[in-house]
Amino acid sequence: MSLSSLDNLYRQMILEHADRPHHHGNLPAADKQIELCNPTCGDVLELEVKLDDEGKIADIAFNGTGCTISQASASMMTDEVIGKTPAQVGEMVEAFSEMITKNEDKDYEDLLGDAVVLEGVAQFPARIKCATLAWKAIYQALEKEGKAHE
Repeated sequence: MSLSSLDNLYRQMILEHADRPHHHGNLPAADKQIELCNPTCGDVLELEVKLDDEGKIADIAFNGTGCTISQASASMMTDEVIGKTPAQVGEMVEAFSEMITKNEDKDYEDLLGDAVVLEGVAQFPARIKCATLAWKAIYQALEKEGKAHE
């Protein structure tokens, strides 16, 4: 597959997640809730998390408004963190941040799944905060209880 075909596929995935976000809505009986805002562009994200008896993420939902990158990133993040422990989520958040801020030639797919398609955001510094908003939200929601580094 040519590089331009791969870029088009990635763009299509981002648009699909933004147009039809996964886990969008409210979560009854959430254990953790957080709202974050990106003051630079006005993106707002409300995140709700339900943990199972083992402390893993059993379910997650998000609401809010934002640009295509923000909404797509939130959708992809919610897909990837279900079933993960707070410690695993912490690793994922660190890897995601590294991927789009340092732009290192590293393979993040095993850890981040489909969210690796957002790697190209590194080329657009103004969009980095949009892409990281949901990842910061999940980290902070779990960290509030001291759970992000267990």
